[in-house]
Amino acid sequence: MLVGADTGGTFTDVVAADGRVAKVLSTPDDPGRALRQGLQALVDQDGDPRRPALLAHGTTVATNALLERRGARVALLTNEGFADVIEIGRQDRPSLYDIWADRPAPLVPRELRFEVGGRLDASGYELTPLPAPDGGRVEVPALPDAVDAAAVCLLHADLNPAHEERVAAALEERGIDVSRSSAVSPEFREYERMVTTVVNAYLRPVCRPYLERLEDLADEVLVMTSAGGLVDAGGGARLPASLLLSGPAGGVRAGAAVAAACGYPDAVTFDMGGTSTDVCLVRGGVPEPAPGREVAGFPVRLPALDIHTIGAGGGSIARLDPGGALVVGPESAGADPGPACYGQGGTAPTVTDADLVLGRIPADAAFPGLGTLDGEAAAAALLRALGGGGAAVGAAGGAGRPAAADTAPDAAEQ
Repeated sequence: MLVGADTGGTFTDVVAADGRVAKVLSTPDDPGRALRQGLQALVDQDGDPRRPALLAHGTTVATNALLERRGARVALLTNEGFADVIEIGRQDRPSLYDIWADRPAPLVPRELRFEVGGRLDASGYELTPLPAPDGGRVEVPALPDAVDAAAVCLLHADLNPAHEERVAAALEERGIDVSRSSAVSPEFREYERMVTTVVNAYLRPVCRPYLERLEDLADEVLVMTSAGGLVDAGGGARLPASLLLSGPAGGVRAGAAVAAACGYPDAVTFDMGGTSTDVCLVRGGVPEPAPGREVAGFPVRLPALDIHTIGAGGGSIARLDPGGALVVGPESAGADPGPACYGQGGTAPTVTDADLVLGRIPADAAFPGLGTLDGEAAAAALLRALGGGGAAVGAAGGAGRPAAADTAPDAAEQ
């Protein structure tokens, strides 16, 4: 049996090659639990308990860990005088005329940035050797016990990885999980290389256990990368920074294949889920590639599809801003508690609630794992948050529009 699975912010979808489909609510506390439930639902459909020969998986574990700042406590080792590059960044501003715009806080606080001796020149030749008092083992700073992982990013290691390899080896002898830039993103430009390496170190202790547990679910487990390709679970565990657009990349690949089959090799894919909407340009049947993407405000320089994501999905929360204007997203009700109409304790009005109240979703429609939706709870949420009387129905209609409208300019820019 061949199985494809995609874990989203609200639902987890599992599809067998023979056409069987299972849809279950995602389990944010342990995404693998929903995946197992989906696989069991496939088995229940035909009673065949055989273990899948192949499981191809699109995952949001890396993305969510970065967005929610649930990664490891990371130490950064770099050259003398360069410990603050990760915070200085570049002079690019996220919003040129917004004096309140902030960059995200660095993933490594100042007290966990350490400098080591040794230096390579711009051609990769050694100017100053690494400090090694005993003639062999490199001397590296002692790291606090609370550190879960280390990122090593030395100048010009993209041309000569020797210094990084020796520093990493000294840390690994102490039992520390190490990501080094010459293995993660061996390209010039120190800031981007450093941030990408730190992101990888930050995610690896979170993603590795999850991906290793998936290996028990099938004879072969492959994971979708941001570039739209598949790697084995072990490869994904070593380089989790390459999985940050895993789920959206699968949607783009599928959309491009369907468009080409329908005679449209040039297309724009539009993938709206429960939490976000993803848009990508396709030319000649091939999704546009990118050398890297910015994720959660961090430049991640690894191959990816040129996907643009906005926080507008079925679970996006609608509210009135201080000026009384209707705003939808980027906050999402997610899978737990989910939209009010799910009947799981959610009280915030979402796009799905608006669609149910307006009849765009039939009142008797049954959703997997939820049954019939609760129209009264949806209407109550809209009334409570957006105003009473007939105005709530009009507001419900408006709640569905920003989610679609927000994507239009971005799609044109692609």
